[in-house]
Amino acid sequence: MAINDLPGLSALKTRMQWHQERQRVLANNVANSDTPSFRPRDLVEPKFDRGGRSVSAPAAAVRVAVTNAAHISGSASSEGVGQSRKAGYETRPAGNAVNLEEEMMKVSANQMDYAAATTLYSRSLNLLKTAIGRQR
Repeated sequence: MAINDLPGLSALKTRMQWHQERQRVLANNVANSDTPSFRPRDLVEPKFDRGGRSVSAPAAAVRVAVTNAAHISGSASSEGVGQSRKAGYETRPAGNAVNLEEEMMKVSANQMDYAAATTLYSRSLNLLKTAIGRQR
């Protein structure tokens, strides 16, 4: 059994990858804070069962319905990314709905959550090393 097959470590790895991608999406929101008609985006948080296995449906199973041969095929680049559905955000006259204070709070919280996940991951690896007799 490989280390990546352990449910706890696999869940932490998935979580760290999600935080990395979310940081990219949030940075894009901040970068486009003055772009007319731009709406902020955010990622859907991954769900795990008690065993640490992902319970969200695989993105590859979702297909775009093609009803006409002239349609453009969908791309996988926007998986899990959606418009912010939070009610009550303000929209400026240019149509931009990015609130910099909110986005920076999300960036800060995301950074702290990523740090916590990496700490748990490294401590879990150290625990496994100790269990097999290889100490630091």
